[in-house]
Amino acid sequence: MNTNSHFDVIVVGGGHAGVEAAWAAANMQSKVLLITLDKNKIGLMPCNPSVGGVGKGHIVFEISALGGLMPQLCSESYLQARMLNTKKGPAVQGLRLQIDKDKYCALASQAMQDHPNITISESMVDEIIIEKKQVRGVKTNDGTVFHSNQVVLTTGTFLRGLIHIGEKNFPAGRRDEKAAYELSNFLTKTGLRLGRLKTGTPPRLAKDSIDFSKLEKQEAHDLDFLFEFWPKKATNSHDCYIARTNEHSHQIIRENLHRSAMYSGNIKGIGPRYCPSIEDKIARFADKNSHHIFVEPETAEYIEVYPSGISTSMPEDVQHDFIHSIEGFENAQIVKLGYAVEYDFVHPDQLNKNLETKDISGLFLAGQINGTTGYEEAAGQGIIAGINASLKSKQQDLFILERNESYIGIMIDDLITMGVDEPYRMFTSRAEYRLILRQDNSFLRLTEKGYKLGTVPQKMYDAFLQEKVELEKALELVQTKYRPEIIAQKLELVEDYLPVIKDMLGYELSTRNMLTLFAELKYKEYIKREHRQVEKVAKYKQMIMPENDLLDGMPGLSKEIQQKIKRYKPATIADAMLIPGITPAAISLLVLAIKKPELVRNDKNT
Repeated sequence: MNTNSHFDVIVVGGGHAGVEAAWAAANMQSKVLLITLDKNKIGLMPCNPSVGGVGKGHIVFEISALGGLMPQLCSESYLQARMLNTKKGPAVQGLRLQIDKDKYCALASQAMQDHPNITISESMVDEIIIEKKQVRGVKTNDGTVFHSNQVVLTTGTFLRGLIHIGEKNFPAGRRDEKAAYELSNFLTKTGLRLGRLKTGTPPRLAKDSIDFSKLEKQEAHDLDFLFEFWPKKATNSHDCYIARTNEHSHQIIRENLHRSAMYSGNIKGIGPRYCPSIEDKIARFADKNSHHIFVEPETAEYIEVYPSGISTSMPEDVQHDFIHSIEGFENAQIVKLGYAVEYDFVHPDQLNKNLETKDISGLFLAGQINGTTGYEEAAGQGIIAGINASLKSKQQDLFILERNESYIGIMIDDLITMGVDEPYRMFTSRAEYRLILRQDNSFLRLTEKGYKLGTVPQKMYDAFLQEKVELEKALELVQTKYRPEIIAQKLELVEDYLPVIKDMLGYELSTRNMLTLFAELKYKEYIKREHRQVEKVAKYKQMIMPENDLLDGMPGLSKEIQQKIKRYKPATIADAMLIPGITPAAISLLVLAIKKPELVRNDKNT
C-alpha cells in the first residue's frame, strides 16, 4: 500500500461542484488535493452547454459574490448572452449564457493546475478512510492512500453509473468513462442511506447537416453585465435556433415507447421533473402536438449542435427516425447518441447545513451526490462544502447561508430539511423572499462574507466597497430629491428603467447598479415587508418544536400534519413552516403548544 503526504482538504471529483470546492478551499490557503479521473476533463459539460437561467442564474451570481470560479470561466467562454423573463420584475429575471464547453473545460483545468495550493491526482477513489466516525483520508483503486481529516465527495453521476440506450445498458459514469462501484458499495457500508436517480442527454447533431433556413433564429441580448462582478459588455453573439417536433415525431415515439429504457422498466431511478425526456413529454402531455427544441452551439467552431429539449433513452434506430421527422433535421447526422444514465445518490437529510454528514466528521458531500441536477446547483454546493472543509481544517466556526440570505441557502435548506425523491432543481418559486434575493444585489448580500472568509480577492473587495458607497449615495439622493409618490409615479409601468433612473439621478451608474436602484425604489414597501417577515421567522428559529407526545391528538392539528411533522422531524417552528402542506393555522397551534403547553394538554384531556 502506497502512502502519500497529508492535505488539509481532499476533493473527490473534478466536475462543477469539485472545481468550486477546490477553488474556495485553496483560496482560503488550504492545501488541497483534487482527485479526478482525467485532468483534461475538469469542469466538463457533459449535458447542456449553458450556464444560468431563472433561479439557476441567481446561484451563479451568488457564487460570483463569494469569489467562485464559474462566473470567471463563463465570461471567458460564453458564446451568447440572454436575459430571461425580461417582461417580469427584476426578482425573477435570469441571466443565461451559452457556453463554449471545450474552452470552459480547458480554462477550468488550467485554473486548477495553476493554483499553487491545488495538487491534482488522476485516479479513482474506492474507499474513504474512517476511524471512530472521523475521516482520515482516502484510498484509490491502485492502493494509494492520501491523508486528510476533510474529504469533499463530488461524484456526479459516477456512483454505480449505468447508461441506457434502448434495450442496451452498460456501466459508465458518463459517455466513455468508468463508473465508481467500489466507492458506492463502501458508502453503503458506512450506514449512509443511498437512493437511485437518473438523468439524460439528447443526441448531438452535425451542424452542417441541418437546414437552418427552416428554423427560427433566437437572437442574443445586448447586455452590459454578465455573472462576474466586473462590468463586461456582452459582445459575443453566436446564433441559436428553435426547431419544433410535430405529430409525426410524436407518433414515432408513441409506437416505440416499449423500447425506451425508461418505459420498458429497465430504469428504476427517478428522473428530473422539470427536464423530462422527449418520450416522457409525449407520454405525459398527450394533448400537445408540438414541443420546442433549442438548437445550440456546443463550441465556437460550431461543429456539433446540442438539441435541448429532446433527451432520450430510445434505441439508435428510433433516435434516427425521430430526428429525421423534424423540419430542418431531415438530413441531420447524429454524431453522438442520446442516453439516460442511472446513478446512486446519498439522501441529503443525512447532512448538516455546512454539507458535512451528520454521522461522519469531516465527510462533506456536494452536487449530484446530494440529489440535485444542474451545473449551477452543483457549483453552489461545491463552494459551500469547500469553504466549510477549509474552516474545519483550521478548527474555525462553520459557514452557513440561510434562506433569507441566498438561493444557495434555500437549496441547502430544502435538501437537508425535506430530502429528495427526484432530482432537485432551483427555481425562483422556491424562495420566500424573492425581492431581497435578486441577481443584481448578490454582491451586496454576500461579498462581505466572502472577503472575511478569504475567498474574495482584495482588488474585488475594494471595488465592491466603492460601488456600495456610490449606490447608497444615489439611493439617498433620489429619495431626498423626490417625494415617495413622485418616485412611484415615475417608475409605474416603466419598460426601460435605465433612462428613467438616469434622469432622476442626474448621472449614470453601472447598469447592474442602476437595476439595483430601480428595484430598491420601485419595490421599497414590498422589500420592507419581506424584511419584517425575515425578522418574524428569526423568532421562530429560536422556538424548538414541541415533543411528539404533546402533538399526538392535539385539537385542531390534523393527522396529516402530525404525520408530516413526524416524517420531516423539524427542529424549530421555522423548519416546520417549510414543510409542504403545513398551514398558518397549524403554525399558530405549534407556537401555542410552545408558549402555553398546559392549554394544549387541558384541551386534549377534555
